[in-house]
Amino acid sequence: MFYVKNVPNWERILRIVMAVVTLVFAIMNWHTSNLAVGAGIMGAILAMTGLVGFCPMCAMVGRKLDEGH
Repeated sequence: MFYVKNVPNWERILRIVMAVVTLVFAIMNWHTSNLAVGAGIMGAILAMTGLVGFCPMCAMVGRKLDEGH
């Protein structure tokens, strides 16, 4: 693999749940709110980091997954 997972499983589940919520909001309000575009982008990013288990922003600050616990 080209990356090391740095998001624990509980946070991955939380990110996927939050991605679904934000994507539903974005779809429901796409033509009525400018905030929906930002929510859609944020939801897509949350979904990708949750599914893959790697967050580039967390890697930039040096976060590592503790495999021992």
